[in-house]
Amino acid sequence: MAHVIVREIDRAPAAVIDALADAGVATAHEAAGRVGLTGPRIRARVEGARIAGSAVTVSCPPGDNLMIHAAVEVCQPGDVLVVAVTSDSTDGMFGDLFAVSLRSRGVLGLVIDAGVRDIATLREMGFPVWSRAIHAQGTVKASPGSVNVPVVVAGQAVNPGDIVVADDDGVLVLPIARGAEVAEAAARRLAAEEEKRAALASGTLGLDLYGMRPLLERLGVEYRDRA
Repeated sequence: MAHVIVREIDRAPAAVIDALADAGVATAHEAAGRVGLTGPRIRARVEGARIAGSAVTVSCPPGDNLMIHAAVEVCQPGDVLVVAVTSDSTDGMFGDLFAVSLRSRGVLGLVIDAGVRDIATLREMGFPVWSRAIHAQGTVKASPGSVNVPVVVAGQAVNPGDIVVADDDGVLVLPIARGAEVAEAAARRLAAEEEKRAALASGTLGLDLYGMRPLLERLGVEYRDRA
């Protein structure tokens, strides 16, 4: 299999990406039809961050971060670096020096199906990372891989240029072609949620707001004053 570094990729319009960042992972995931989430082993390591950007993908052998170095060169402002490994690994493949380099190129954050280290410094910097593990185990720079090829991260396929939305709830990946549609659906959901929030705050019960009393009755749930 050839190892390649693809320099140019398509990216979604900035307005679409920004709208999905505003919506956040949970709302955008619902708006997309509940598809596109990475598995829960990929977790936010810098709490409170919310980003959306275009995926620059990296395929690395386990315990080797050579191709992450190669990927930095092709990153553009607004990108999110997405790193997959070719077999299971929790090694700390990314640290604060990588973050400094990526930030200088306008990269918004990192999603990696392996480990990160220097986590205290990354948090101090406010550089967002979503990773499988925090692990001090170092890596080498010796083996070939690829940049901007299709990869799989925690069970989710990621193609170069896909829209990546990430926050404390996890990581969502959407094809460019679905970006505008999902952003519009997410905006409608946000508006509806504001109305529901106001109703719930006024004391309306979820049972009544969502019309669930008839469902309880159909399911045979009985109300009794005492057990």
